[in-house]
Amino acid sequence: MQRTHGAVVMPDPEADAPGVPADRRPDKGRQPLRTEFSFELPRGYVDQDGTVHKSGVMRLATARDELLPLYDARVQENAAYTTVVLLGRVITSLGTLGAVTSAVVENMFASDVAFLQDFYRRINAEGHTRIAVTCPECSHRFTADLAGGRLGES
Repeated sequence: MQRTHGAVVMPDPEADAPGVPADRRPDKGRQPLRTEFSFELPRGYVDQDGTVHKSGVMRLATARDELLPLYDARVQENAAYTTVVLLGRVITSLGTLGAVTSAVVENMFASDVAFLQDFYRRINAEGHTRIAVTCPECSHRFTADLAGGRLGES
């Protein structure tokens, strides 16, 4: 297994298997599994010094990430705290913060936590960060990428 920034490339034992027709072999040009996704918070986390942190990275969750919060005393007292602990585990960076912990997530604006919950669900359940959008003015339907830049940026 090779690890590149944000992606894991698994070796494929059948890639060069004898007796497998070339048209049935896996495509060697396929994209590696994407395991990290960049995001931009709608409001941003404000630290003790007043610095606003908006840009971050979230990694795919593992089964361990979803199981460990169940043993956390805070979660046992209040099941709603599961989200806080889970997001603290899977957010790998946020602005210039040294680490993202449950204490950081606790002090985020509710709109940012809601954004992160939806972002988590999209990358872990659906495998992408795209959403279907309908223009309220003209009813035109299109897709937008939650991980993308701001409107008007490429």
